[in-house]
Amino acid sequence: MKHWKRTGIILLVLLVLVGIYYYVSLPAINIHAAGFWTFILSLLAVLLVIAAVRGMSGQGRRGNLSEELKGLKSIKGKKSVKCLLILFCAVFLFYIGGSVLSSPIINAKKYQKLLEPETRDFAEDVEQVDYNQIPLLDKDSAELLGNRKMGSMVDMVSQFEVSSIYSQINVKGRPVRVTPLVYASPIKWLTNQKQGIPAYITIDMATQNTDLVKLSPGIRYSQSEYFNRNIYRHLRFCYPTYIFDQLSFEIDDEGTPYWICPVKDFTIGLFGGQTIGKVVLCNAVTGECQSMPVEECPSWVDRVYPADLLIQLYDYHGTLVNGFFNSILGQKGCLKTTEGYNYLALDDDVWVYTGVTSVSGDRSNVGFVLINQRTKETRYYEVAGAEEYSAMGSAEGQVQNLGYTATFPLLLNIADEPTYFIALKDNAGLVKKYAMVNIQKYQNVAIGDTVASCEQTYIKMLKASGGSVSDPQGSEKITGEIQRIAQGVIEGNTHFYLVLEDSDLIFDVPLTDHMEVLRCDVGDQITLEYTEGEPVSTVLSLTVSEKEP
Repeated sequence: MKHWKRTGIILLVLLVLVGIYYYVSLPAINIHAAGFWTFILSLLAVLLVIAAVRGMSGQGRRGNLSEELKGLKSIKGKKSVKCLLILFCAVFLFYIGGSVLSSPIINAKKYQKLLEPETRDFAEDVEQVDYNQIPLLDKDSAELLGNRKMGSMVDMVSQFEVSSIYSQINVKGRPVRVTPLVYASPIKWLTNQKQGIPAYITIDMATQNTDLVKLSPGIRYSQSEYFNRNIYRHLRFCYPTYIFDQLSFEIDDEGTPYWICPVKDFTIGLFGGQTIGKVVLCNAVTGECQSMPVEECPSWVDRVYPADLLIQLYDYHGTLVNGFFNSILGQKGCLKTTEGYNYLALDDDVWVYTGVTSVSGDRSNVGFVLINQRTKETRYYEVAGAEEYSAMGSAEGQVQNLGYTATFPLLLNIADEPTYFIALKDNAGLVKKYAMVNIQKYQNVAIGDTVASCEQTYIKMLKASGGSVSDPQGSEKITGEIQRIAQGVIEGNTHFYLVLEDSDLIFDVPLTDHMEVLRCDVGDQITLEYTEGEPVSTVLSLTVSEKEP
């Protein structure tokens, strides 16, 4: 009885420890999860040690070395120890074997076909630039705006902070970054968790408008929650066998916050060929979850496939084209993605953009690829030219006296020319200027204080080099008499602001681009080509009518 009592206590303690481990680390109960096998091996190791110690305690006598050694030898004869040792070795060998058999060394062709790009025409797929859909900010700049907005909310700033998620999504055709608030500390969680997180922040990437959207009731399931309302724990208890990839925070067309939770699917062996097979949509307010195949994911969801996974899948496609060993040794025909990526809004979806270069690292691109984050559709464009960091260096060289740094480029269609669009930021992280760099001739760099003025300079540069280009998309013309004219200085550059009769628009004329504005005066007849904006419209060209003698 005493023996069984001790055994029961040991098993009970072990069971409690296993429960605590599961509650904290949340491993998926799935043979495709490496964490599951680590858990099994750790549990077998603990049981093996316990069995060995109990075997020793029944053999040798404390303080008698010869008896202890005899006890050690006798352990080998214990059936429980022998069985556990065999089971541990079998599980370990099965794990190692599964890892090897799932690797690209053996399955190079299968890995190479995980992603199948379609060669497309860039000018047909990507429409010419629309200023309302250009994400002018990168994540770092969005974080600055989000923190500023939070600092102005005196009723929340002492209790909450802004999460660093900042998911880039499309909301009704506009590029937006969205992020929830988080509890400022465990004490703040304790005093506020009953009501939940009261708001999330949206940042329009085109206009830079930042809004704090208040919720009632608040977000009750998030990464900053503890215990059962923590989003990872909530998902694990709902779906014990699912292996989740990176979660993203999104809002639907009505502004309801959701956690988008992609579920990993391993298609090659035990651990290989990772892709996404399902997606779970979790309402961040109510915790209600919906699991569905990727093919049935609603169109308002923008991020199912994490960008890092898509880049990895394309690298498999490019490097394993002639087998695994060729990707390491000869590297014949091998291509890879360039370092870094960005996002492009296209067809109301978010696409990952990155360049494609040879594995030799010759600092030039042979083309570039767009991959849909919702459907995994992949489009390849054969456009040889400069890789992104060369274009960034070229843009920084144009403003080296100002010390501005370039953000990772965004790919745009400017006058049917694939063009790098780059924001230039000062030391405080604020966007000061914009640059457009021709992919094929990266020495052609246009700089402007606004996107419209930058585009106008860029098109003039293309025309000067003998290219056949069209006028800027969405531009309009107006002729009228100047009713008012004013002058201002923005970031050290002089701008003239015109108001014409019978028009409610205010026209912004950068002096550096239109020196002829100095000849203008109230009462002059003028013709303007412009792109409409808020609060001012940017002038692309200016013609002053000659006064009658």
